[in-house]
Amino acid sequence: MASTLVATEVAPPKATSKRSFARLMPSRSPKLIAGLIIAGVIILWGIVGPLLVGDPTAISTDFFAPPSAQHWLGTTQTGADVWTQIAYGVRGSLIIGFAVGVLATVLSAFFGILGAYIGGFVDEGFSLFTNVVLVIPGLPLVIVIGSYVPQEQRGLFLIALVLAITSWAGSARVLRAVTLSLRNRDYVAASKVAGEKTWRVLVVEILPNLIPVMASQFVFAVIFAILGEAGLSFLGLGANNTFTLGTILFQAYNDLALTQGAWWWFVPPGLVIALFGAALSLINFSIDEIINPKLRNQTRAARKSWGLTSEQIKRLEKEDIK
Repeated sequence: MASTLVATEVAPPKATSKRSFARLMPSRSPKLIAGLIIAGVIILWGIVGPLLVGDPTAISTDFFAPPSAQHWLGTTQTGADVWTQIAYGVRGSLIIGFAVGVLATVLSAFFGILGAYIGGFVDEGFSLFTNVVLVIPGLPLVIVIGSYVPQEQRGLFLIALVLAITSWAGSARVLRAVTLSLRNRDYVAASKVAGEKTWRVLVVEILPNLIPVMASQFVFAVIFAILGEAGLSFLGLGANNTFTLGTILFQAYNDLALTQGAWWWFVPPGLVIALFGAALSLINFSIDEIINPKLRNQTRAARKSWGLTSEQIKRLEKEDIK
């Protein structure tokens, strides 16, 4: 009696791949939603706002005019519209913030991930250079570099470069430690044995596991850059012939807005900086829940303290994964 073998093809578990990708995304929570909404509104304002307003340097006879229907946020000492200046200032601060975030992330990934994976004298050299940069005080170095550059050459990207040079070392140390742990995993060793090239092992096997860490570091670098630029501008070392939130505060301080009672000149830009920093911090907290499992356990424990049943908690966790 002949027996026939029927070959059946097993479809790949698509749901599993979707779940693994979903674990790399922050879980939906009130703080994440609030952070995304606030940050999205400010970013949209920085992109669209300058296209809808007039010239931020236009002067008028309405000196120190309070907020009104004609000037929503009042005017400056020269009669310039504060609302218009803040629209351009948000765009300038966002350019510096995201430029520093990208540059700092690239530098930290190069010196942290590449050095740790290659090992040997390359890792030792990168680690030594990173430690040297790390022990140099960041703010004094930024002030020295900013004061050395002539004022007419201080543009947005030069300020971003100065801030990026002083903000990547700490992130590189974190990425190096995580990469040292990942390069000894079985799947990385299997890729090496299979003859995979170095760049493919880094991009395919190691880098996806570092995405949450790098995303958190990028968000922190953006916050540091916006606050650092505001500090430099307040000291008179900011970008020249351009508007940022820091330069607006510097002009308000120089023109004695506080003593004149012109609160509408310095409170709105400071409030925008505070709101954007708070929004990015809320997003960063959500990303930290991926990196640190203890935070997820704390979230689960908090839900239990709300008096929810086990079925309701499981339903919420399933919604977070989707």
